[in-house]
Amino acid sequence: MVKGIKHIAVAVRDVDEALKRWQAVLAVADVKRHHFEKARSDEAHFFLGDVQIQLCQSWDPDGRFARYITQHGEEGVHHVCYTIEDIEAALTQAVANGATLKPCSACRVIGPHKHSEGWVAFLEDKLTGMETEFMQIYKVGEGLDTGPRKM
Repeated sequence: MVKGIKHIAVAVRDVDEALKRWQAVLAVADVKRHHFEKARSDEAHFFLGDVQIQLCQSWDPDGRFARYITQHGEEGVHHVCYTIEDIEAALTQAVANGATLKPCSACRVIGPHKHSEGWVAFLEDKLTGMETEFMQIYKVGEGLDTGPRKM
């Protein structure tokens, strides 16, 4: 089912200030900055070993990362994205065992849908209290420029 961790998203108040802290403490390098209109967030992405860390700042006070900070009283891990071999099978198993699908914050789709790097779906995670993302990374010919997923 789970192949590994794709990324860990950290909700931050100010992506520039957070990045300075991560760089000072962990010598973070090779940072890629992103400005996501659809998700209404500014992000800094970098790798620690094989895991990508995403520092995520909402543009709006009611944005998903800002809401996390308000609900928890501090910055912290917003969600973990797990790489999955077969997203439909993984979701079927998760839901059968009590997980609940939730809408994607960026596009409001519930269940598997196209993302920049693969098919994604989001779950309310009752084990950790944070959002869980599943991603089936695109194979050749499955990218954003192809038609809808056959389910």
